[in-house]
Amino acid sequence: MTTAIAFTVLVVAFLWGSFTAVNAGLIAVVAAFVIGSLLADLSIDTVIAQFPADLFFILAGATLLFAIVRLTGTIDLLAHWAERAVGGRRGLVPVLMFLLTAVLASAGAFTPAAVAIVAPVALNLGARFGINRLAMGLVIVSGANAGAFSPVNPFGIVSNKILRDADADGSLQLYLNSFIFNAVLAVLGFLVVQTLLGRRAARAESPRSSRTGADEGTEGGTDALAAAVPGTGTGTSVADPGDVPPADARTATAVASRPVPDDGLDASAPVTLTPMRALTLAGLVALIVLTLVFEVDVGVAALAISLVLLAVRPGLQKGAIDSMPWSAILLVTGIVTYVGVLVEIGAIKALEDAIAGFGSGSLATLVTSYLVATVSAFASTTGTLAAISPAVVPLAADPALSAVGVVSAISIASSVVDISPMSTTGALLMANAEGNQERAFFRALLIWAILMIAVVPVVAWAVFVAL
Repeated sequence: MTTAIAFTVLVVAFLWGSFTAVNAGLIAVVAAFVIGSLLADLSIDTVIAQFPADLFFILAGATLLFAIVRLTGTIDLLAHWAERAVGGRRGLVPVLMFLLTAVLASAGAFTPAAVAIVAPVALNLGARFGINRLAMGLVIVSGANAGAFSPVNPFGIVSNKILRDADADGSLQLYLNSFIFNAVLAVLGFLVVQTLLGRRAARAESPRSSRTGADEGTEGGTDALAAAVPGTGTGTSVADPGDVPPADARTATAVASRPVPDDGLDASAPVTLTPMRALTLAGLVALIVLTLVFEVDVGVAALAISLVLLAVRPGLQKGAIDSMPWSAILLVTGIVTYVGVLVEIGAIKALEDAIAGFGSGSLATLVTSYLVATVSAFASTTGTLAAISPAVVPLAADPALSAVGVVSAISIASSVVDISPMSTTGALLMANAEGNQERAFFRALLIWAILMIAVVPVVAWAVFVAL
């Protein structure tokens, strides 16, 4: 009975946090004390001991460093270099936007943060090249997910903890598995959406060429996905690659979208390689080397590098600390705290026994992948991974399976559905939809998310576990 109540409370926390502004992590922390002390007779000290201090410092260090990277304008510099590299070559636009988002996520940005930074530039730049907004959105989200399982990203931090708990190595392999899988997904998704919907948009545009933009916007028979194509339903014609403005003009998009930093830097200044930005880039390289080569704790390395950067530019401190995603940190640590209580009262053992009831670790991995994909489409991916992680550890520790393969399959399944418009990442893409295309874009993202739920778990399982 206690186990059923404990899991019900966890589900309620996810639902409450998903459909209201209340943080699910805060709900979980309070529930940990209520369930632990009232139902399981745990002491307050025992409940407090479940707080993941190591995970907190990793998250705090990584997000502090990324906040400094953003405030120094280093992100704008990377975006500037990407746009300059595109020139007038249409085929490079999705490639560079994918890589830019992947680099940001690999450096420690939350997936929503990376998408929020790149989306305004990428979608508008893509529109000028006649690239479908849904196709570009798929590329951006895939890029963020490609870098999301680096050792310094919150997704990767949670997944790597599963590997460590299973006494397995493979941090780099997990990252590469995710990167390659999402790169392939980005290519396939882009080609399918851009080709099919581009043709549909061309057919729809021809008989309506004499109509006004207002008439086009109210056309009732437009397909949900096709309506998200630039030039369909907005009166905006598909851009000719030859009409793209010069690189300097396009760069204005990135400059205009930059937040005003609190350190006195001029947000309207040209994006150039300054000594501070060069030092910040060196710090990111040092973080990768320290964590991957010398196996220094991610949190310790990120905090040390952050201290060096702040020592050079103290004015960054307030803005960096204020802009850290404290809500997301509370979400993850709160959920993990509650899961720790579930472990203490034996609820996780009951879940492990239920999964073991499938009789096959491989089949159990497939079922778990579908479970996390479905839940993650409507809830936090990091929270979902954190909640399911204790049940995944025995699967990863199964000698008949590859630990990295199991964690890769489940991690990928939980993250590819972030394009759902009911997730933060999907909502950020929605925020960049053009006026009367918003509802159609919502349907397009939802359809794609459902397709990801149906297809990706079994494909990832087949690639990383079954084969």
